[in-house]
Amino acid sequence: MHDAAWINANLATMVSGYGVQADGVVAVTDGKIDWVGPRPEWRGKAREEHDARGAWITPGLVDCHTHLVYAGNRAHEFELRLKGASYEEIARAGGGIVSTVKATRAASEQELFEVSQKRLQPWFAEGATAIEIKSGYGLDRDTELRMLRVARRLGEDINVRTTFLGAHALPPEYAGRADDYIDFVCGEVLPAAAKEGLVDAVDAFCERIAFNAAQTERVFRKAGELKLAVKLHADQLSDSGGAALAAGFRALSADHLEFSSESGIAAMAREGTVAVLLPGAFYFLRETKLPPIDVLRKKGIPIALATDHNPGTSPVSSPLAILNMACTLFRLTPEEALAGMTRHAARALGLQASHGTLEPGKAADLALWDIGAPAELAYALGANPCAGRVLGGRTPRSASAAAGAAARPAFP
Repeated sequence: MHDAAWINANLATMVSGYGVQADGVVAVTDGKIDWVGPRPEWRGKAREEHDARGAWITPGLVDCHTHLVYAGNRAHEFELRLKGASYEEIARAGGGIVSTVKATRAASEQELFEVSQKRLQPWFAEGATAIEIKSGYGLDRDTELRMLRVARRLGEDINVRTTFLGAHALPPEYAGRADDYIDFVCGEVLPAAAKEGLVDAVDAFCERIAFNAAQTERVFRKAGELKLAVKLHADQLSDSGGAALAAGFRALSADHLEFSSESGIAAMAREGTVAVLLPGAFYFLRETKLPPIDVLRKKGIPIALATDHNPGTSPVSSPLAILNMACTLFRLTPEEALAGMTRHAARALGLQASHGTLEPGKAADLALWDIGAPAELAYALGANPCAGRVLGGRTPRSASAAAGAAARPAFP
């Protein structure tokens, strides 16, 4: 006897391509999928049987790169950029990441939790069931730990993977002393976060306005000592060798990649590092240098997508908008885009064994859609056809998840 089954559904399993199964059934037991297939072959029974009424069911969306926990906003910098200031100019003048650091340091843990919980609601409404959340707006011991604790607390109604991003920017108190700051990150902050069980992976910003390759390597070596996976903000503003550096440490992912070389991409292919593309930042910064999409395809590298939600360069709160942007800006196909926010995004978080496709043995994290075909998810910018979200085989019932669901039609 299964715990629950969804019948009369069209399935996009995402195992290969869309993996379409018309008139399908998904059955779950103990929070995991235990049967997927055509309804005529369904012989099981379930304690709860849900009629999907012809809706499409996909794996729950996975957002594999966000900076969701922070205080304040940077709308003023948006205005400055529209007047001609560059991202680098704003950062070097004391704006950018450092301005968010000031606001985040001043916020209590409860204040950060409340604002972040409210910020998370659109992901619930758009069918997301897993999200990565980075630190990196504290740049001191106490605030970095506070951010990671908040990220863990947000995991009641969505699977949260936490990433330590202490090497995000140089805080003002370490001006001119980047190596000393990396000593502090590796010697005190990262070990403390790991000891408290707050870290699933470690990231760094390897770029001329942040940290160089040698400093990034020190952070990654420390992560290795602590048995933590790594990922990298790589080659966003220049070819700093980030793609190859990430591959050299067998990183889960290298993210951004606008300026990555073909040799760096080849290194990623050899080591199985996922490419995470972030069209929200590309759009918001009005960039013109496209990531090397054709090279990524040629090398067979999994291409994941993410919102890169952050207050400065991608204040995007819509996974579905990212699907559209990936198609319109980067010329991905709708099928590639959906794979990028399901199957490949799960791999970018090291969750490929449990998430990202509809297969027996994987988590029963589902999204239900009132659409006629999967391509519609990437087609209509601003539309939200999500008809339901299932987490661990059940519809989330907490107050926060209910608030996120308020804008969509009810589903049994």
